[in-house]
Amino acid sequence: MANKIALKKENQSIPKSPTGIKGLDEITYGGFPKNRPTLIVGGIGSGKTFMSLQFIVNGIINQGEPGVFMTFEEKTEEIISNASNLGANLSALIKENKFYLEHLHISNYELHESGKYNIDGLFVRIEQAIKKIGAKRIVLDSLDTLFTNLDIKLLKNEFKRLFFWLKEKEVTALITAEQGDIYITRLGLEENVADCVLELTNRVVNQIATRRVRIIKYRGSYHENNEYPFIINNDGMSVFPIVNQLDNVTIKNDIIPMGINDFDEMLEKKGFYVGSSILISGSSGTGKTSLVSTFINNACTDKKSCLFCAFEESPNQIIRNMRSINIDLQKQIDAGFLNFYYARPSLQNLELHFMSIREIIEATNPHVIVLDPITNLMTEGPNSDVRSMLTRFIDYIKTKQISVMFTAAITLGSIRRNPSD
Repeated sequence: MANKIALKKENQSIPKSPTGIKGLDEITYGGFPKNRPTLIVGGIGSGKTFMSLQFIVNGIINQGEPGVFMTFEEKTEEIISNASNLGANLSALIKENKFYLEHLHISNYELHESGKYNIDGLFVRIEQAIKKIGAKRIVLDSLDTLFTNLDIKLLKNEFKRLFFWLKEKEVTALITAEQGDIYITRLGLEENVADCVLELTNRVVNQIATRRVRIIKYRGSYHENNEYPFIINNDGMSVFPIVNQLDNVTIKNDIIPMGINDFDEMLEKKGFYVGSSILISGSSGTGKTSLVSTFINNACTDKKSCLFCAFEESPNQIIRNMRSINIDLQKQIDAGFLNFYYARPSLQNLELHFMSIREIIEATNPHVIVLDPITNLMTEGPNSDVRSMLTRFIDYIKTKQISVMFTAAITLGSIRRNPSD
């Protein structure tokens, strides 16, 4: 642990360019290496272009750094259209001289002109674009498509020359490339000269697709090594870092009651410590949902913001059923204290469920969360994977000092599958 902390402190002296992408700056400890080339590699549909575009747009909006985006595959009209998902008006940024966009096509004839293979023409085009807007960030999207079917030996020196030239221009560069069969990329060259390499994947398990990002290397900087799930939606890209942040969590002695007098009397402190994780288990019909509804209703009555995550019954069913025991959850919704998250477990995998919940947490800052029932998510993968992901999610909730209550349905089948639990 001491070595890990020391490495993180050393990172403070390494210049970095913040990406502005939720979670990505956490696992890179600050962003991509400033004024150095970064390689983003992945298959079709993995999110390479979207990540690169968001890096440029966020740099313009948040850091005041003009950006160049050169695409070797997609047309400029397609890039402008795709950027609308980020809420960015690229046409306006182009008019303001903050963004330069070009679809670049250099033929094999130009690359082999005069019998000598080089990419000097590419250097000229890039330099013109950088000077035109005073760019600090640049993306070369699908650069590897430019060199399809060309001699690898000749390419090696040209790639090195390009990457070193980009460093000399003092721009933070992102280069995207397709994933290879043998090497990380199809050409097997870019990863050797890039200072930072990210791998994006889009895998399908049990008919559910999940995008993941992994930092393969980062010269001169500590970084997280695991795979991390990410989503792309109307708010852009968001990575679920799952980084242990419990070292500096402030522990509170405040108590939050269950809301049932006799129940609270059974507890030494007349309730639970704020920030606790509580499990209520039982077979079907034992009142698990009634208990958590009582807990969350009591918190709402105390004017605490709450989030009810339902994985079995719909919110309307829960609201209707709780009226039979004089709990009016609709009243709490109308008052603005209660939000519902409802999704069938089979809709997406566990990681994406938790990422969706995290988005709501970041937006509403709840004091209390209920997940009912957590066992419905156990069908989405091996129990060891589910427990690991659940543990990390609880760690994240603890950093927010949120009190969370889970329900778990006990069945004869679950006892047979897990006799030691």
